[in-house]
Amino acid sequence: MATDPNAAEVGAATMTDDEPAMTRPDADWRLETEHGRLAPLSAIDVLTNVRGKVAAGEIGDYEPIPLGMVPLDRMLGDGLRPGDLLLLGGAQGTGKTTMALQMARNVAASGQAYVLYVCFEHDEADLLNRLVAMESVLPHLPNTKPSTGAIKIQDVRAEVIRAWAEAGDGQADLAASPRLRPALERIARYGGNLFLMRGSATATTVDNLRELIRLHRQRSGERRLLVVVDYLQKVPQIPEPATEAEKVTFIVNGLKDIALTEHVPVIAIVAADKEGLKAARLRNHHLRGSSAINYEADVIVILNEKYNIVAKVNIEFNPYQAQRFRDWVVVSVEKNRSGPDNIDIEYHKHFAFACFDPEGRPVQEKLIEERLYTD
Repeated sequence: MATDPNAAEVGAATMTDDEPAMTRPDADWRLETEHGRLAPLSAIDVLTNVRGKVAAGEIGDYEPIPLGMVPLDRMLGDGLRPGDLLLLGGAQGTGKTTMALQMARNVAASGQAYVLYVCFEHDEADLLNRLVAMESVLPHLPNTKPSTGAIKIQDVRAEVIRAWAEAGDGQADLAASPRLRPALERIARYGGNLFLMRGSATATTVDNLRELIRLHRQRSGERRLLVVVDYLQKVPQIPEPATEAEKVTFIVNGLKDIALTEHVPVIAIVAADKEGLKAARLRNHHLRGSSAINYEADVIVILNEKYNIVAKVNIEFNPYQAQRFRDWVVVSVEKNRSGPDNIDIEYHKHFAFACFDPEGRPVQEKLIEERLYTD
């Protein structure tokens, strides 16, 4: 006789009323403390809640938010989900801020979520300059010629000054600049979804970030939010702990807790330690501060200059090839709780325009492993 494969699930969600009372804990099993509530849920309760949300169309917890960087999104199961903590590491100059800001821009432009970008290294105006340069070139990649309208970061600043000087009397209109107008128009389409904030060494604590997220939710309803922190080691802990390891442990635990309790994906840039800066190839164990970084993160992505980590056999007899490698950054998925790891992807960098070509590709050449590497 045929059976309904869903019968067991349906029954499991509805049979609780028939269970003997002695086999079930108090339905109101909870503990109120000064630091919050502890309230265990049975698997049946969780199943009932999930089925109710699905029936009501509330499936945001299951829908990934694509970061707009192909094929990285594919490695992450089409993007990040609420509760995920992605750490983005790399040495100086590898493009950590460039990639994080581009991800933030992509999510905001897709309209799938609001984005809060907290930056301790640049103020809001500088981030906007980067966005202008990025928007000027993204529609035309891989072509970056001036004839396309692409404008470099340094030229964005010069154009702003020129617009002010030509207008006079405080009446400068940046949109009147032919070079800036196309990029500004593109930013205007999604700018209401992207919030930029300079981090404070005293105010931007984990607890204050949590309250800021809750305030945003009160104002915006249930629309999803992605939080980007640039960078993790700069987030203050007050009072300051005795060691950086203690601080980093506290901060990474706090950011992961924000991701889980506030149902938001979090991206945090992480600096490399001294050993990592000297290593032939930066890996996840070179991230600065604490082993908690490796335990708490759901995804760890490391950036390395391709020229520095490609096996020497690829460049010894081909100087042109060696020069070409300098234009690429290798993005290694070192940890991935929801999919494959130890994956190496490469992206063509266009740092003069503050962006990567989002159409990345798997690395074809052999890369060095520092445990096998000898100078």
